[in-house]
Amino acid sequence: MLILQNISYQHENKDMLFQNIGFTLNNHDKTALVGNNGVGKSTLLKIIAGELQPFSGQIIQNAKPYFVPQLFGQFNDLTIAEALQIKEKTASLKEILEGVVTEENLQLLDDDWTIEERCNEALSYWQLHDLDLNQKMETLSGGQKTKVFLAGIMIHEPDLVLLDEPSNHLDFAGRTLLYDFIKSTSITLLIVSHDRTLLNILNKTLEMTKNEISVYGGGYDFYSEQKKVENNALEQDVQSKEKALKKAKEKERESIERQNKLDSRGKKKQEKSGVARIMMNTLRNKAENSSSKIKDVHAEKISGISEDLRQLRSSLPAIDQMKFGFNNTSFLKGKTLFKASEINYSYGEKDLWNESLSFEILSGDRLVIKGLNGSGKTTLIKIILGELNPTKGQITSLAKKAIYIDQDYSLLNQNLKIYEQAEIFNDSGLEEHDIKMRLNRFLFSRNDWDKPCNALSGGERMRLMLCCLTISDEASEIIILDEPTNNLDIQNIEILTAAINEYQGTLIVISHDQSFLEQINIGKSISL
Repeated sequence: MLILQNISYQHENKDMLFQNIGFTLNNHDKTALVGNNGVGKSTLLKIIAGELQPFSGQIIQNAKPYFVPQLFGQFNDLTIAEALQIKEKTASLKEILEGVVTEENLQLLDDDWTIEERCNEALSYWQLHDLDLNQKMETLSGGQKTKVFLAGIMIHEPDLVLLDEPSNHLDFAGRTLLYDFIKSTSITLLIVSHDRTLLNILNKTLEMTKNEISVYGGGYDFYSEQKKVENNALEQDVQSKEKALKKAKEKERESIERQNKLDSRGKKKQEKSGVARIMMNTLRNKAENSSSKIKDVHAEKISGISEDLRQLRSSLPAIDQMKFGFNNTSFLKGKTLFKASEINYSYGEKDLWNESLSFEILSGDRLVIKGLNGSGKTTLIKIILGELNPTKGQITSLAKKAIYIDQDYSLLNQNLKIYEQAEIFNDSGLEEHDIKMRLNRFLFSRNDWDKPCNALSGGERMRLMLCCLTISDEASEIIILDEPTNNLDIQNIEILTAAINEYQGTLIVISHDQSFLEQINIGKSISL
């Protein structure tokens, strides 16, 4: 069992990341932890794992958890055995089996006589047959590093496992293994992920915000339906407040007009009756004070309603606040944009693909490029973009403009500020206020325009990239997305999905996120 009570975490600069949050995990629970980017999900996992200390609060757990992190660069200088913290045990077992039965070796082994067998079984399950435990982590791909730490679960046999975006670097085969493992294991799991297929395997969902963790029974689809109900209620509250604000402003106007008429009548009456000037001034001051009080009462009421409305609107999902506005007028559906006939590419003397490729890309197509890690997906993209020529076969390219967007949004200049970056894409001569209006559409307010691009989260970079595409005068006939959901939370995946579904040009995607592929209506595939 895991219990968190009133946990808070403060950055070194004294900014509070989250405060007074808590939840309980029961034995054998399989639980998702979801929330917007930057809310502190990964930090919370590190606190539970003991890698970070909370600012305040208490953690009650009956066993040390096993943690699979999202990033592995810190392990590059270690061997696989060192990264998994099994080097001393495996080395001691080897020496004991060779006859070196010392007290030190026996203590290090700690009666764990099946450690080698579990290592072999774990590496075999995660399809890492060819790896040596003495191999350096830096020699492995991202997917292999993830699998190494997933193998550590079987090796260490913990009661509680913390997983931070475990499917990020896995191909389809690796994800299938992960899903099967999660379904079959009885270990207690707490998983941070945006992979909706994975999230639907789990039996409980925790939604994390800065100030609380809300519990939803069931997987992601159940959670999503519950959120829709809550958001519909929130939208109705917004509309109700908008009506109340409009009514309050009308009442203010009517009251002021009525008071002005009364004051005007009173003044005329007083002038006709010959009231002394000093008395007239006194009566005028009283009338002005009365009007001022009426204005103050209404202003206070309007201010209160406006603040309530602002808070309600800020609680709306970002996608409900956004407007995309892609220019789709120049696309001629069905036009041939790219044709490949028996193409291949060779590094040295060996062809990259066992069978040469022949395919056609039409305007309006939505296709996915499938293949295992190292199968040549990036090479094919470069051929489509005209950055490489095939060493065999023929290609015909008729697309006027194609744009490649990788998972790090490298098209954005990290040294520029947000407004400066938007200006780079302004090839149609938009006025400054038009650019700023587009930025506002994508939730970049006046306070964000001078923020440097290198300070943006993955979701913010994605929104800025989409904004820049709408600013550009010449719409891209082909947009190529390379693992676009890897660094996004669920809310930003929904924003990206909505934007893509509004775009009517040709879309080429490399992705292992099956839910995402279904939602953007992929109709064709190229398998490598």
